[in-house]
Amino acid sequence: MEVMVNLSAKNQRKQNYSSRKQAEWWKADIEAVINQATQAGLPPNVSDAHTINGDPGPVPGCSSQGYTLQVESGKTYLLRIVNAALNDELFFKIARHNLIIVEVDGSYVKPFQTDTIFISPGQTTNALLTANQGIGNYIVTISPFMDAPISLDNLTNYAKLSYKGTPTNPPIILTSVPPLNATPVTNSFAASLRSLNSPQFPAKVPLTIDHSLLFTVGVGINPCATCVGGTQFVADINNVSFVMPTIGLLQAHYYNIPGVFTDDFPGKPPIPFNYTGTSPSNYQTTYGTRLYRLPYNATVQIVFQGTAVIFGESHPSHLHGYNFFVVGKGLGNFDPNKDPQKFNLVDPVERNTVAVPTAGWTAIRFRADNPGVWLLHCHLEVHTTWGLKMAFLVENGKGPNESLPPPPSDLPKC
Repeated sequence: MEVMVNLSAKNQRKQNYSSRKQAEWWKADIEAVINQATQAGLPPNVSDAHTINGDPGPVPGCSSQGYTLQVESGKTYLLRIVNAALNDELFFKIARHNLIIVEVDGSYVKPFQTDTIFISPGQTTNALLTANQGIGNYIVTISPFMDAPISLDNLTNYAKLSYKGTPTNPPIILTSVPPLNATPVTNSFAASLRSLNSPQFPAKVPLTIDHSLLFTVGVGINPCATCVGGTQFVADINNVSFVMPTIGLLQAHYYNIPGVFTDDFPGKPPIPFNYTGTSPSNYQTTYGTRLYRLPYNATVQIVFQGTAVIFGESHPSHLHGYNFFVVGKGLGNFDPNKDPQKFNLVDPVERNTVAVPTAGWTAIRFRADNPGVWLLHCHLEVHTTWGLKMAFLVENGKGPNESLPPPPSDLPKC
């Protein structure tokens, strides 16, 4: 897992810029880790440490003392935080310092203050940090979030925020990290996110919907003749585990190459069931390279419904090619009659990656005004690898400005 933080600081006199990253680190060849998991049909081994800007911090067996962020009293810094993790959702904290959230996934939000940032793989957050504490060193932490019975890298990474003028080797000021299963913290952070919806930055939420989709997201178990145990874990949307083609989807679409994909992806689960109740006895999924076709400028609503098949867990879901508005979320099964009445259609946050809560649902809306083929997938690498993805085929509109351009003549080929 990786979280990248780019920092800039400014006051009325001058500007300073710096950057940092936070990530996962293995004491092994990553390709070997993946190959071992594939042969076993099981999840890969969890990472051995988290890192901040490539630094694993003071963990057992490592000489690193952790990353240091230098600040000056009275300055305000813009932290650009990116969770480029493979499989971990994270909490981010700085001892005795509050952060003002101003942007997520490249879209402005109504500023709000917090001492803890929650960020899923693939998400970005911009936050203002004012160096308003006494001279000294303050602990910076990233720690994992997991509210399901699933193994993960449960190590906290420590960095240091150090004020200019701090004497050598002073005691570091500590903070507490949220519990591993701090679901209320994640819910509070998500509920605080609101788009500006101002004349300059309006929230153009689709109010009428052309395509209303219900996507169940979860995991399963399929037979596997080449796996050690004869079975393998898979993941799916609407019981379809996506199969990556050998020819690019966009290439096949543009040149009308037959046999690469079908456009019959189901807009709802093939067999409805109690999605967050007792896990069904049949864990198997189907395989396919199936796309969902959308006319240009169609308005789309997707309700991501988490399931309890085998086990429920959070699914940070990312859509390529678009931003979307997160209009609602909740626990349990989505109620199509009652839950839409509580949707925020005024100032919902605009994102490109959103976490679907464990045993819960999240609703998004967007307008399909970008022609092409666009992948939708879980941003947990293990689930994407297992097939928790699909793609939208968005048709051309009218004229060149609403149509897919041809590939450049110098486009490299695989």
